[in-house]
Amino acid sequence: MRAPKAIVFDKDGTLFDFARTWENWADAFLKRLTADPGRASALGREIGFDVSTKRFVPTSVAIAGTPEDVVDALAPHVAHLSRSDLVSLINAEAARAPQMEVVPLLPFLRGLRARGLFLGVVTNDAEIPARAHLQSAKVLSVFDFIAGSDSGYGAKPHPGQLEAFADAVSIAPPDAIMVGDSTHDLIAAQRAGMVGVGVLTGLAEAETLSPFAEIVLPDIGHLPAWLDAQFGPSN
Repeated sequence: MRAPKAIVFDKDGTLFDFARTWENWADAFLKRLTADPGRASALGREIGFDVSTKRFVPTSVAIAGTPEDVVDALAPHVAHLSRSDLVSLINAEAARAPQMEVVPLLPFLRGLRARGLFLGVVTNDAEIPARAHLQSAKVLSVFDFIAGSDSGYGAKPHPGQLEAFADAVSIAPPDAIMVGDSTHDLIAAQRAGMVGVGVLTGLAEAETLSPFAEIVLPDIGHLPAWLDAQFGPSN
């Protein structure tokens, strides 16, 4: 493994704590779909969300899937809404979802920038809400590249977003690290030829991520120390 020139991050479960952010989104989104608690519970089961506990199950389509994947699960059960209406509702509610930073992001990212690293975000969320979330955390301008599932590069675990990032900052994929909380992130890294680093701020356990990762860290806050251990302290 050679010293990286760039780091690209997943968003949900990596920069932002997945459960504390998206369980609130799912609850609000289902309430917008229906005022009937029984129906909300049934719709929640279709996307792997328990309305009574306000928790996702580990196999939920919402964890690593795209808005289109959520629509695929819900569309047969909400015939009064078109697919485009559902996507719009998902994205509108997502843009409003309060984001819980895993660590204070601005100083963390500035520290990585001080190492001379290019930075990117690739997410299976849509690009507009992703940009809104980064803007709300005041870190949008820190990134050299941002792509969502609707940005034209495909979605993880396919490598298109990562390849586009490498092209955008003019590096070879092996010179980049991909940091993510799901196997979708780490498989995409493997397919793109990048080093994968897992974090445990999503819903996946270490034993799930380890087969696909160079290392699994508790959260992104441990990344600078790991970089120092691998490549020497930054100046």
